[in-house]
Amino acid sequence: MSIEQDVATLRKIPLFAGIDKIKLKLLAFTSQRLTYAAGQELFHQGDDGDAAYVIIEGEGEVLVDTDDGPVRLAVVAKNSIVGEIAILCDVPRTATIRASTSLLTLRIEKKQFVELITKFPELAIEIMRVLGDRLTASNQELTRMRAALRDQA
Repeated sequence: MSIEQDVATLRKIPLFAGIDKIKLKLLAFTSQRLTYAAGQELFHQGDDGDAAYVIIEGEGEVLVDTDDGPVRLAVVAKNSIVGEIAILCDVPRTATIRASTSLLTLRIEKKQFVELITKFPELAIEIMRVLGDRLTASNQELTRMRAALRDQA
């Protein structure tokens, strides 16, 4: 794929839709295209947060470690971004991302990601919206799981 195709892909992601085309070109140029086979991990819960990943093609699953083994919290697909929480909060990875199918990703280094947020406050607002949506979905799933456990008792 070309830089222009990468820019078009980034523009489809709500997080990057309002970013100037020249900045997106720079982001695409400084990012790294990586492929993962089904079953491979992009990163593991507890790893250092050194980059965010844009999913260009394929699907992955969000897993968290529990005493009973990994639990799948969500599915991520084309035009999703993952890994940004560890960058923004400067904490270890909060979950594992594993490819469910073959994945094509764009890896954005922490430095470039933070620079974008600094230069484009609207990006920070969009990130807050995305994180709020994820928190809402997680809360709903926890409520559903808790009700299911109550029904089993």
